[in-house]
Amino acid sequence: MTDTGLTARAGLPERPSLDGLEDKWARRWQEEGTYTFSRSKERADVYAIDTPPPTVSGELHMGHVFSYTHTDTVARFQRMRGKTVFYPMGWDDNGLPTERRVQNVYGVRCDPALPYDPEWQPPATAPKQAVSISRRNFVELCERLTVEDEKAFEELWRKLGLSVDWGLTYTTIGERARAVSQRAFLDNVARGEAYTAEAPTLWDVGFRTAVAQAELEDRERPGAYHRIRFHGPDGPVEIDTTRPELLPACVALVFHPGDERYRHLVGRTVRTPFFGVEVPVHEHPLAAPDKGTGIVMVCTFGDLTDVTWWRDLQLETRVVLGRDGRFLPDRPVDVPAAAYEPFAGLTVNAARREIVRLLREADDLVGEPTPITHPVKFYERGDSPLEIVTSRQWFITNGGREPELRDRLLARGRELRWFPEHMRHRYEHWVNGLTGDWLISRQRFFGVPIPVWYRLDDAGEPDYAQLLIPDESSLPVDPSSECPPGFDESQRDVPGGFTADPDVMDTWATSSLTPQIVGGWLDDEDLFRRVFPMDHRPQAHEIIRTWLFTTVLRAELENGVLPWRNAVLSGWILDPERKKMSKSKGNVVTPLDLLVQNGSDAVRYWAANGRPGADLAFDPAQIKVGRRLATKLLNASRFALGLGAAEALRQPVTEPLDRAMLSRLATVVSAATEAFDRYDHTDALQVTEQFFWTFCDDYIELVKERAYAEGPPADSARAALAAGLSVLLRLFAPFLPYVTEEVWSWWRYGSVHRSTWPTKYELTRVAGEDGDAGLLDLAGEALRQVRRAKSDRKLSMKADVPLAEALGPAALLDRLALIEGDLKAAGRIAKLDRLPDRTPELVIACAF
Repeated sequence: MTDTGLTARAGLPERPSLDGLEDKWARRWQEEGTYTFSRSKERADVYAIDTPPPTVSGELHMGHVFSYTHTDTVARFQRMRGKTVFYPMGWDDNGLPTERRVQNVYGVRCDPALPYDPEWQPPATAPKQAVSISRRNFVELCERLTVEDEKAFEELWRKLGLSVDWGLTYTTIGERARAVSQRAFLDNVARGEAYTAEAPTLWDVGFRTAVAQAELEDRERPGAYHRIRFHGPDGPVEIDTTRPELLPACVALVFHPGDERYRHLVGRTVRTPFFGVEVPVHEHPLAAPDKGTGIVMVCTFGDLTDVTWWRDLQLETRVVLGRDGRFLPDRPVDVPAAAYEPFAGLTVNAARREIVRLLREADDLVGEPTPITHPVKFYERGDSPLEIVTSRQWFITNGGREPELRDRLLARGRELRWFPEHMRHRYEHWVNGLTGDWLISRQRFFGVPIPVWYRLDDAGEPDYAQLLIPDESSLPVDPSSECPPGFDESQRDVPGGFTADPDVMDTWATSSLTPQIVGGWLDDEDLFRRVFPMDHRPQAHEIIRTWLFTTVLRAELENGVLPWRNAVLSGWILDPERKKMSKSKGNVVTPLDLLVQNGSDAVRYWAANGRPGADLAFDPAQIKVGRRLATKLLNASRFALGLGAAEALRQPVTEPLDRAMLSRLATVVSAATEAFDRYDHTDALQVTEQFFWTFCDDYIELVKERAYAEGPPADSARAALAAGLSVLLRLFAPFLPYVTEEVWSWWRYGSVHRSTWPTKYELTRVAGEDGDAGLLDLAGEALRQVRRAKSDRKLSMKADVPLAEALGPAALLDRLALIEGDLKAAGRIAKLDRLPDRTPELVIACAF
């Protein structure tokens, strides 16, 4: 396809290029407000997206590009369908990842006991020994670092071409987010849905914070079974354990009710080895008769099953581990001081070695430890196995202990439209598997403060039953630096005064309210009624149990509705070895260089080839295919417009091949629209791309000679080219926003992204409804056979064919006659003879 000798028309570049399109159009879109949300439409004409706020604690990677591109294709489609699209962008900047990054970048650690120093500045380079600073100084560093990270993230998103309204940005630590989070929490407290309790809590000793059930992951770790001999009334009782160091925390032995071996011990006690503490023996159905010796020791606390037994059997509490992961300096009740003293201050591993040595000396270790590999629970961001410590924490009811709420949440899951549908089962599995309420308090610094204080009694002890609550008008508050109503600073932490709750909320406790935060629940009633409940929650499938579930929970408790109508789940990006890309594995690919080298449209093309819920391998070759497609669209458009297509737009299309092409394109429009309606952007892209290559390789080649000419047949070709190009640009616009906008600007007014999504009607209006789409296939097949004949003889495609014969069924050749002129021109055929009923299929025989 060349235009040698063609006079360039006004507005068409001589040598169109993809280079520089991102900077040109990103700037223009921002200046012209192309993607700005308008409040002029009511809720029915608004499409609202609950955009995932990426964690601002490092670099974006190709997994982000993958999933955010999917959402952007839908946003662009809905905008072209006539919706005003509410498409915000948030930054998830509070929580542990930011704190860890600040510690590493600046070489500091937070010490809440230190006073605030307004003059303090971080050193130019991080010192080897971490510098202790006050909580307020530490929070200021977190804010400083996240601002810089957010700028870098926004720059990359703009380059990728996300059609976000950049006036709708928010942060999960910003004033509105803190106010919404605190108000929703106080509403939960008022309704009895949030409560504080002293309870066994999963604890990360590295981060020194409580961890919720949703943040757990099992990791295979080496361990060992130790068979230990307890001393019973009728002789020794042997148990197997992987945690022998918790012997001083032992409070009972437990066996299954059906296990006759230990029936005689019910109601009696046995004595722990080395420590000599009498502990009761109980029955419980969770004990496994076929595991180990069938009888196990219960400690406070070795694992979550210990917590269940402790709660069900109302056992004593003997706590030995502190929040730093070391054995406490003070012995538990009833444990002899002399026996406990060697363990005080030891780490878990050191205590394990010591107890094994002492048990071996006392002949209470039966045989040698048996090595095993077993799953151990970790905080998903942590490096150390979790421990269970007793601490006071805040919880929100989540259906784990309330069957009625659980049923309501399951019903909401069935009401929600899932893409793909099978992801709903993950949600239901999570809800049905909840064993307790949602722990939302964290012992960290950079987060939304728990907005309560407690009265102190005459001894200076907090009365947790007497909450001091801020006025709603004062939200957000920081209890560590502000006083409750009716008190002043002189009464802080003194008997008869008050003390602040020292904790912050889990980051999910804030992120679970993103629809309310960005929708203006507290401070913009007009906006909230236009966007809530929202239409679309895009997110990764692995956080169904955290972000999706908790958002459904908070909306159910606060608003009594689903927070959105559709949930679209993305898969993972895999490396060439089909392993998930992740920062922890060190196999991530950062996108900036790829965007610069290949262009954003090419990278978006690769991303859009991944379907909702399905994993996609990172494939640089596929990105190159995307660049080739964008380049072809640029050049083919210039060629068609150079033929005069722009001037023929909306003119009648009369020739059979032209009508066939538009008839086929009408089916493409219907298929792409239906695909987008079911959130299958990949099908929409593929059906469009497949037709586009037919349009370029077959149709344009077949009609270009006719389009060069004058008269009604030429006018028909140019009108068909114009209609086809207009529709194709709009079909490609959600995927390739830069090149489509560039081409659109050569011959149409406004932005392609504000144009109307194509319809079947606009094509049948110019070409009629009786076009024979099969003629396009027939012409394409005939042309391919002519090309193959030339190629087999190693001739140029421009070589003349003095004579060609068309063989096939008579009816087929009658249809071929309708497009004979275009076929002869494209194949440079001087004479074409039709020989009916010689072969069952079409055969084009060429003589040279």
